[in-house]
Amino acid sequence: MTSVGNALFIAGHDIRYQLRQGITLMWLFLMPSIFVFFIGTVTGGFSGGGSSGVAAPLTVVAESPGFLQPQIDKRLRENDFAPQWQDIAFATQDAAQNVAQESTRTLTFPDVLSDRLTGGEQVIASFETSASSLLRDFEKIRIQRSLYTLLADIVVADATSGAALTAADLEALNAEPRIWALQVEPAGKRQKIPGGFDQAVPGTMVMFTLLVLLTSGASMLAIERRQGLLRRLASAPISRSEIVAGKWGGRMALAVVQVGFAMVVGTLLFGMDWGSDLAMVLAVLLGWAAFCASAGLLLGSIAKTEGQAVGLGVLTANLLAALGGCWWPIEITPDWMQALQNLLPTGWAMDALHKLISFEAGPASVLPQLAALVLGTLLLLALAVNRFHYD
Repeated sequence: MTSVGNALFIAGHDIRYQLRQGITLMWLFLMPSIFVFFIGTVTGGFSGGGSSGVAAPLTVVAESPGFLQPQIDKRLRENDFAPQWQDIAFATQDAAQNVAQESTRTLTFPDVLSDRLTGGEQVIASFETSASSLLRDFEKIRIQRSLYTLLADIVVADATSGAALTAADLEALNAEPRIWALQVEPAGKRQKIPGGFDQAVPGTMVMFTLLVLLTSGASMLAIERRQGLLRRLASAPISRSEIVAGKWGGRMALAVVQVGFAMVVGTLLFGMDWGSDLAMVLAVLLGWAAFCASAGLLLGSIAKTEGQAVGLGVLTANLLAALGGCWWPIEITPDWMQALQNLLPTGWAMDALHKLISFEAGPASVLPQLAALVLGTLLLLALAVNRFHYD
């Protein structure tokens, strides 16, 4: 058997053994999918905002709201709500409660709202939503922004009318040119704002590939050393370089399986759009898989026991994932964390994927990150070869 054949034989044996381990299969296939669903759902609000263009249905309960209703409706729609007005008398509390229970978002005003506001009476509005905690706070901010803008409209229109405020005064105010204008443009060529799963799918893929290779990939080498399997290989007619190449190949194959499965699940279950530069996306992911394979081989050569390999692997993978932008968009973090991302391998992978997927910046934009991954892979592989031992 040739040298390449020996290395492929070892690699094939390792990947088959790994794919028969229940714990490896769980972290390879099941846990990443659950993590994507959880993180993608929670962080979905990061893509919201005034420019999302997706109006959230909102039930507005108000008895005889008066001439202010069109202005309230206007301000709510500007903040991505789609108001559905319910003129329900407050004498029938059961009917109002039924409407609130049937709606995912309900904004309730007291009766004769316009008369109360123009008469100088304090008005208390209540807002209820079934959204998760993160989205709930975001929706409250948008509701408050709508109502405070309405209050400013009333103050300005009333000051300039010289008489009792009317709907015509508000229409005249709306027609006035604004001194300040906010121009919003996409940060890249992609016109659709990335959603929660656009961050969660690549972030989870990067994190779990590193996690699996630093735990299962490294601990397997430690187990083989403890059980004397590596010493048996040392006595076989196989060179040390062939053994190391085979061990690296087995870990590379494991990383490719995880990346490939994550791409399929992300596309079919979570609607992931990989952008127009799929070939470069694949190149970055292969570079990341190679880096993780080298890292797993190095940790397996350093760790004395499988417990050390798993402990160090979990700690390292989670720390690099958090600081590298795998858990959340790096743009929402402090400046120091954004600068730190550029020094971390997870940061190189995530920055490259974001440029290609979220901003469609083109293949040339990620060449520095891809080069860093290749150099990092070669450096870790050289260290792993140097530290590799049979017992």
